[in-house]
Formats: sequence, structure tokens, C-alpha cells
Amino acid sequence: MNITSTGEQNRNSAHSPEAWSENPFTTHIKLDGSSSVPSPFRTPGTFTVTRLESSAGLPDRITKISSVPALLVSISLKALPLHSYQVWVADKVIPTPIIPPFRSNVIDFDSEPSCWAGKAFDYVHYTVPRVELDDIAADLGFGHVRSYRLSVVEDDLVLAQITRSILPFIGRRDGPSLLALDQFSLILGAHLLQRYGVLQKMGKVSKGGLAPWQKRRAAERLRENLNGRIRLTDVARECSLSVSHFARSFKATFGVAPHKWLIGRRIERAKDLLRQTTTPIADIAIQSGFADQTAFARTFRQEMGITPGQWRRYIAARTIEPKNLT
Repeated sequence: MNITSTGEQNRNSAHSPEAWSENPFTTHIKLDGSSSVPSPFRTPGTFTVTRLESSAGLPDRITKISSVPALLVSISLKALPLHSYQVWVADKVIPTPIIPPFRSNVIDFDSEPSCWAGKAFDYVHYTVPRVELDDIAADLGFGHVRSYRLSVVEDDLVLAQITRSILPFIGRRDGPSLLALDQFSLILGAHLLQRYGVLQKMGKVSKGGLAPWQKRRAAERLRENLNGRIRLTDVARECSLSVSHFARSFKATFGVAPHKWLIGRRIERAKDLLRQTTTPIADIAIQSGFADQTAFARTFRQEMGITPGQWRRYIAARTIEPKNLT
């Protein structure tokens, strides 16, 4: 069995009911013919993204258990033939047809969901703590969310697209930062609430941005953590806002999500170092908050259209170019 993961993991406090205090992470588990996953399969008390892939299927059914109230959201990445996949909810079998790619299940962990797959499979599983969903619901003006609609093998285009967006980064060493995973969980949570939540009437939602002092404090805290090893909850607390309210107000103020804004500041820092110093690019990557030179080069090219080395040479050539004589 091969397991790769990203994100900061805090196993010692996994049973805390305050899910926002736990660091989210991604994991990619690859099973071969001789490996298996334990049953029950326990998940920590935080937002997690787990890709579980097997070349041989499961010999026995596994029961998934969360240490906190949470939703289990599962998305198939490959087709499964008829009679090769089963789901149990509250120990009752849910009839399942052929499973096409990117079909989704949304099940409350309170029902102790179980599954079995007799053929090769590839699934992405999200564990979404209810405390995070309650935070989003309060910010959106919903009342108490009593429950969530059971969904099995549903064609949810939004969940499919969300999963496609994060799929290349699951389990990678240079995967999403904590800020990016926090933002991702907010997007996912808002969709789950609106499509699957049993909601009361929606109230009035404030659409304003951050106050000037909140804007300054948020920028300061993010600049102090260019590497992204800071949670949305940390910055939101500094601004005396809930996580969901802060994230929405930040975007209204700056025009982008916090993790996108931070990437811009990393690129600004890198450009200053490339222009003003002869520091090796690998060192500039670290000083600018990137995990390594590869991640830096990829992001720099996405933002600027050229590599850091090309940009440095271009700026140097412009600096020494002789002025036109008159």
C-alpha cells in the first residue's frame, strides 16, 4: 500500500469538536492486490480529501467512521460495472446501478456508511465536519440545518467540477496550502448546504467588504506567512469575523480569495529578489514562500508567462540597455 499526503496534520488533537482548529490535508492511498484498508476506516476530526485507489477491489466491506459529526462526500473517478459496488446506510443496502465516472454520494457519518467494491476502483472522499458547515450556514443567513439529504450515485456537475479542480494536487508534496484547502472547503461546503441541506428560510446576508482596520490586519498577517502555513480561522479571528464571513468579505475587498492574494504577494517578493539580487533561484523560491524551486517555477510561469530565469535575464537586459543618443 502506498500513501502520500500533504498539509499539516495534527493527530494528537484529532478528536477536538472544533474542526476549524484542525489542519486540513490531502491523502492519496493506492492499494494493490495484497493490501487493504482497515474496517472500520476512521477519519480525523478535520476537513480531509482522500483519494482511495485500488487495482483489485476490496475483499470485505469497510465502514467509515468520523470522530466528529460530519458528512462523507464520495466521487467516483472511474466506472464500476453492475453488481461490483454496494453501499450500506444505517446497515441497509442502497441499490446501486452501474457507476459512471464522476457520480457522487453524500452521506451523513451518523448513519455509519459502509461500502464494498469488487472490482478496481478510484474514488475521492471528502470528510466535511458539520461545525464548518454550520459556520457557512450562519454566514449565509440560514437557520439551523437539521439534516442533509441522502444522495447515492447522483450526477452532480458542481461536485464533479470541484473534484476535477483539486484532483491533480491530491497527495502531492507541493500540494495545496492550508489557506487554499480552507478556501476549497468553503466552496464545497456552500454547495453541499444549498443542494443537500434541509434548510430554514434564508435571511439577509451582508455583502460588504472588510473595514479598513480589518483590511490592514488581514494583509499584515498574510504577508507574515508567505509560505501559506496559516489558517483562514487565524486571520478571521484577528478580524473578529467567522471564517466564512471573513473569506467572503476578503474577496469583496481584494477581488480574489486569500490564497490567491497570497500567491500574488509571493510573486512580488520573488520579482524583487530576482531584480535586485544575484541569489540563486532555488533560494529565492524558499524566501518567497514556495515549497521548492519546481513549485516556484510552475507558479511564476502561470502568473508571468515566462520562467523566473527568463524574467531575470529580460530585466537585466533592459537595465543595461544603452539610452538612445540625441
